[in-house]
Amino acid sequence: MFLTITSTAPAATDLGFLLHKHPGRVQSFELSVGQAHVFYPEATAQRCTAALLVEVDPIALVRGKGSGGPDGFSLAQYVNDRPYAASSMLAVALGRVFRTAMAGRCDARPELPDQRLPLEVRVPALPCVGGVEVARRMFEPLGWTVEATALPLDPRVPHWGPSRYLDVRLAGRVRLAEALNHLYVLLPALDNTKHYWVTTDEVDKVVRAGAGWLREHPERDLILRRYLAHRRTMVSTAVGRLAEVDDAEPRTVDNAVPDGDTDELPPRSLSLAEQRRSAVLAALRAAGAARVVDLGCGEGSLLRALAVDPVFTELVGVDVSARALQVAARRLRLEQMSERQRERIRLVQSSLTYRDTRIAGFDAVVLMEVVEHVDPARLGALERTVFTHARPATVVVTTPNVEYNVRYPDLPAGHMRHRDHRFEWTRAQFRSWAETVAAERGYTVRHLPVGVDDPEIGPPTQMAVFTRLDATGDAR
Repeated sequence: MFLTITSTAPAATDLGFLLHKHPGRVQSFELSVGQAHVFYPEATAQRCTAALLVEVDPIALVRGKGSGGPDGFSLAQYVNDRPYAASSMLAVALGRVFRTAMAGRCDARPELPDQRLPLEVRVPALPCVGGVEVARRMFEPLGWTVEATALPLDPRVPHWGPSRYLDVRLAGRVRLAEALNHLYVLLPALDNTKHYWVTTDEVDKVVRAGAGWLREHPERDLILRRYLAHRRTMVSTAVGRLAEVDDAEPRTVDNAVPDGDTDELPPRSLSLAEQRRSAVLAALRAAGAARVVDLGCGEGSLLRALAVDPVFTELVGVDVSARALQVAARRLRLEQMSERQRERIRLVQSSLTYRDTRIAGFDAVVLMEVVEHVDPARLGALERTVFTHARPATVVVTTPNVEYNVRYPDLPAGHMRHRDHRFEWTRAQFRSWAETVAAERGYTVRHLPVGVDDPEIGPPTQMAVFTRLDATGDAR
């Protein structure tokens, strides 16, 4: 299996920094199915090419496996295309060898990952169910120019016709991390099979790699069905997870080179998740909060945004899920922080509906997209936990506006945005709840839109900012 990535950007050898692989060395990596090698066939200031070669060990590939599966006939485990054709094994190698590059990190040159580069990708033997047309449908919406040629079954016997293998060349101006994530997801989707058993972990992988582009891809359902081995439950879960990550808000996929000689590109539109984090940060700064609790912090997206701002001197992330807190710790890179930095941040496993003295006495508590995950019968307990026991000076709450759901064409009528939502409020329902809580618990409240405020149905997300009466100097 073989794949090359070429950069023709000025100072093209910066590709080595982005991939974390030195152009002057050959590097090898052990895989469960063999060995991967990275080397550079060319490395000049004008053009730099990195090659990934995967050598498959046919014995390791079948060791301990039965005769079932897509290669289930008697000799298929030993006579197949796996050593030669790009497949899920090549995708696994990408994730193993270029993990840091796929995450968009480059500690040596932190400005590089955000740069769109003129890239060329070649996969000389790519199995594709559906042929050239399907390859175009999957890559072109992402800004790639696709040149694909069907390889003959046997060049010496032309009347046998074309095989299912393509020689694919992609060209586009994209961020390297985006390019690697596109390949990681689409290679096995084009092949329409995987060399390993598909479990629920695959949902996590496709959501992580597809964040920011797969949710709005016109062939999203086809890609997910193939990537997840046509497991309906997993596909439904992945659709919901992608909607949660990207909030069903389209991002601009803009990989075209602008007119003229300038290197500037039009700014991409912010996802709803980014707009919501910005709105919460603005509310906390306006309140003068320095010590903040993120209640229901999940995998730490808000905590990461808070952690880079020195205004916030103490941060506590609280979630009932131990797994979510483990992911948050990895994303925050707590182990890599200095002792002083780590002292600013704590992760706490706790229920949102039980009193916990560890979250009392802070300047602010944030419930960002949390209340809709709580059973209505337990909302009173949540209110007591936050507004009576913790009792911060400021409480920020965001939640979906159900009226806006009609703007999502892929969301069936009557369905909620996420499978775990217990309810979704209209603007009037949210306002009524917030004003009742404020009156009963000694707070004032103001309402703010997040996202485009549609004159007919309001914004996609609604936000309430509660301020404790005695914190403003008013008598309670």
